[in-house]
Amino acid sequence: QEDPYWVHAYRIGFDGKGLTALTPEPANHHIEFSPDRRYYVDLWSRIDLPPRMALYRASDNAKLQQIETADISELVAAGWQPPLSFHSKGRDGKTDIWGVLHLPANFDPTKKYPVVENIYAGPHGSFVPKSFSRWTEPLTQLGFVVAQIDGMGTNNRSRAFHDVAWKNLKDAGFPDRILWHKAAAAQYPWYDISNVGIFGASAGGQSAVSALLFHPDFYKVAVAKNGCFDNRIDKTWWNELWMGWPVGIEYSQSSAVDNAHRLQGKLMIAVGEMDDNVDPFCSFQLADRLIKAGKDFDIVYVPGANHHTLGTYTERKLLDFFVRNILGQTPPDWNSKPIELE
Repeated sequence: QEDPYWVHAYRIGFDGKGLTALTPEPANHHIEFSPDRRYYVDLWSRIDLPPRMALYRASDNAKLQQIETADISELVAAGWQPPLSFHSKGRDGKTDIWGVLHLPANFDPTKKYPVVENIYAGPHGSFVPKSFSRWTEPLTQLGFVVAQIDGMGTNNRSRAFHDVAWKNLKDAGFPDRILWHKAAAAQYPWYDISNVGIFGASAGGQSAVSALLFHPDFYKVAVAKNGCFDNRIDKTWWNELWMGWPVGIEYSQSSAVDNAHRLQGKLMIAVGEMDDNVDPFCSFQLADRLIKAGKDFDIVYVPGANHHTLGTYTERKLLDFFVRNILGQTPPDWNSKPIELE
């Protein structure tokens, strides 16, 4: 079954006839035409297939030359392995939900591995990788499986798929995500969902907290970085696109601040002092409400950091938080060994 998110190019006449596929290979494609439109170059890859480039003649779609194929033999020899694509049915029992699994270093299918989800569920796009990348999730080096999923409410599928997010940002596709995790655990004995973690930034930070507020029966540990925790106090142009105007009860229903008393599990909030995208006040307001509700949590405040530069210190705190609360192990004493920060 082909991934519906893969991009393909087609040619069709202005009369609606003669639909012709220009990119037949089952992969994610990007094409560029020559200035005279007589030729085009097709660059394609998949998460498990390195980039390949070929030259075609536009008039008849004839392949003229294989230009280049990336060589990843050294990468594979060094232990790199591609993410694993996986899909299962969503909440309606019929729509396929697509995601990927980043496997642990030195993966052994006879062992069991804890799961952490990297979430971003902004309705403006879809976020699971579709093209080749040699980048690896740092958590995989510590023995975690890292999942990425595009649940309902995200973009680039049908109108009905997208509309799930309307006035309902707290949903974040969680009913689909949880079913996806359970289906993966049923298919792969090494996929351990007994103590699932989740992390995200910005809108992903909002979703990471929502996992512990609204789905604590499944998600147990969360790290939220520079999150928008109440859609009434973040930038107007983004929030009103999805939550509507005027402000209604839906804003409160999706607010982590108004629902802070629901918190279960282990939570770490990270916030940059100079965030110019999501006001740091969002994080401090959530922290204030959690404290007033008698909830326990960690907060990491990074002086000078903006929305995208929380840095290696915060990354280390995230790794330590999952090691401590999912693996049940004590992280290294970093003060006993000098390390170089940015």
